[in-house]
Amino acid sequence: MDDGLALHHVGVRFGGLTALDDVSLRVPPGRVVGVIGPNGAGKTTLFNVVCGFLRPESGALTLDGRPLRPRPHRLTRLGIARTLQGTGLFAGLTVLENVMAGASHTARAGFLPALLGLPRSDRDEARLRGHALDVLDGLGIAEHADAAPGTLPFAVRQRVALARALAARPRLLLLDEPAGGLGADDIAELAELIRDLPRRDLDPCAVLLVEHHMDLVMAVCDELVVLDFGRVIAAGTPDEVRDDPAVTEAYLGADVEEPAT
Repeated sequence: MDDGLALHHVGVRFGGLTALDDVSLRVPPGRVVGVIGPNGAGKTTLFNVVCGFLRPESGALTLDGRPLRPRPHRLTRLGIARTLQGTGLFAGLTVLENVMAGASHTARAGFLPALLGLPRSDRDEARLRGHALDVLDGLGIAEHADAAPGTLPFAVRQRVALARALAARPRLLLLDEPAGGLGADDIAELAELIRDLPRRDLDPCAVLLVEHHMDLVMAVCDELVVLDFGRVIAAGTPDEVRDDPAVTEAYLGADVEEPAT
């Protein structure tokens, strides 16, 4: 099956440094796929390739079996949404307005009707507002809709960033270290949210997760891909990866439960 996102023998080099070397992976619909590895393994480079910030020197990307050349500003139109390290929220907008911005590509009215305040634009805004409120409610943070992001605890801001990505109704969600800066209780709640995303009745989406918190990736991922020095050294279920001697040697360590990235 060719459904979903796939990387085929992708290579990226920076001068004489090989950042990714013959990397292949798939993110099929209905799955959470995690990418882990030690510091400098190539996780961020891989994420940037999928987001379109970097173009691979070799190999290819496909979406549903068709060639894919992602560009950051066109991801949502492909059904792909992403979060960034930190939150990346707009400080000058309310929580609700931030989430509405995530769905702006679905606006029907266009720029001129919005500029002139025409009735069609008003209807469009009302539709986006209702959808954004539904997404916030689904993540349990609708009470903060009118707040400025900077006034909220970091864990809540992280949920707002997730809500903004989900407002685009993606088929694939790219999560870049969403547990960074969170405490144990918040990570446990985040894990529950991520596990539910591919299985939701409304707008389910697959997930590609780049993360270094091992408790999170082991709890939510259906499959793991382990990078070391830009190469895939193991792939499989969390249990298979955890028991792989190559992974133990390169990344996990015999007594390490949560290595730093």
